[in-house]
Amino acid sequence: MQAVRRYYDRILEIVSATLMAGLTIILVMGFVFRAVGLSLVWYDEIASIGLCWLTYYGSALAASRGAHIGFPGIVNALPPGLRLAAALFGEAVVIGFFVLLAVTGFEVLDILKGDTLVSLPNVSLQVTQSVIPISAILFIIAELLRLPEILAAARGAGFEDHELKEALETIEPAAVQGGRS
Repeated sequence: MQAVRRYYDRILEIVSATLMAGLTIILVMGFVFRAVGLSLVWYDEIASIGLCWLTYYGSALAASRGAHIGFPGIVNALPPGLRLAAALFGEAVVIGFFVLLAVTGFEVLDILKGDTLVSLPNVSLQVTQSVIPISAILFIIAELLRLPEILAAARGAGFEDHELKEALETIEPAAVQGGRS
């Protein structure tokens, strides 16, 4: 299961990096063309869509890495039995939300049938808005792939607080340097 999760994480990383590179190219092109007086009519619309796509696919990557918003300190304060129940409840709520988002996203795609971008009338709004149900499904897959790790942490010593760990890592080198002065 870990190999599948690593492969899945890598795919999401490549997609997110590709979107980031593409968005960077679009932004630079927009700037350069505007600077020489040849503004691109599609620039603003495509840049906005690219940012949305990066946000949605990036959130699926964050979910795959367990880096989305959480409250590990609160859950860790619970006794092991309640910790497991809280973790399961939290996962059920997250997965339930993204199931609802995927279903609603597909309904929105049906409503958008025949509509196109304003600046690029050959591009369907269904293509641009497909990011909603697709990324919701990717988020669900990420959560399901992490579920064994989440259950093991809930049954064991608890969840790692990534924010606290990062904060302590930045403080410790400063403390060591301060002690040497």
